[in-house]
Amino acid sequence: MCVACCSGKRRVLRSPWWSIWRRDMAVTTGNPATENGPQASGNLTLDDPWRWMSAGWRDMWAMPGISLFYGVLFAGVSLLLALSLFLVEPSSIVLPLAAGFMLVGPLFAVGLYEASRRLESGEALNLKDVLLVKTASPAQLAFLGALLMLALLAWMRIASLLFALFFGLEGFPPLPDFLPTLVFSPYGLGLLVVGTGVGALIAFAVFAVSALSVPMLMHRDVDAISAVLASVRVVRENPGPMLLWAWIIAVVMAVGMATFFVGMVLAFPLVGHATWHAYRATISDAD
Repeated sequence: MCVACCSGKRRVLRSPWWSIWRRDMAVTTGNPATENGPQASGNLTLDDPWRWMSAGWRDMWAMPGISLFYGVLFAGVSLLLALSLFLVEPSSIVLPLAAGFMLVGPLFAVGLYEASRRLESGEALNLKDVLLVKTASPAQLAFLGALLMLALLAWMRIASLLFALFFGLEGFPPLPDFLPTLVFSPYGLGLLVVGTGVGALIAFAVFAVSALSVPMLMHRDVDAISAVLASVRVVRENPGPMLLWAWIIAVVMAVGMATFFVGMVLAFPLVGHATWHAYRATISDAD
């Protein structure tokens, strides 16, 4: 707010809130009007996601020890969580929980982003520095992690409500009894179609928010809101390539889970390294 004197009168000049928001968006996402801040690319093609996967594959085998360690660790933790839930309460709630667990997956891949960054910059690679990665914005990354956890809890609540809508308030049945009902009954098919649609919308919204913001917060000293806005803008300006990228990630991770998490040993580090290359291809330095 500034004060100007004109003709002996005092006038208060205020910038409208939308101009301030647009200015901040320009700084955050690299509008051509500014030379500072990260630049969001608007020129992706459908070939780019495959290039990122190819680069991720090269990274994985350039440092197989680190990559496979992360893959085994993530697969082991995922399997233990699934088995624990099934043994404690062998109900069909394991299915939406397994799908929802992928919403927070980008947070677990921070070490893989750091490994690819070190490989790219020619820095020394060792397991200790990758496991105990010093992120550029730790507090902001924790804040984004809390938001992703809220998204996971929201998805679990929505899954429970959808189940109640189609099957009543009896609670989740045992998984062996539920799978035939899900596939061969009208109510089950309805739940499968609606649940898949709603889950896909939530997953894509979370993908738009976290696809690039998590590696950005690992790499740059920026705030979480700026990182999220930049990530969303890239998705908004490149819907085709980013939808393809989301589909590739979903298929690779689904294969990893469908093999009782054995395939996750390769799937998780592959997607992690590829995500770093997606970030580097879409968000560049202006300074």
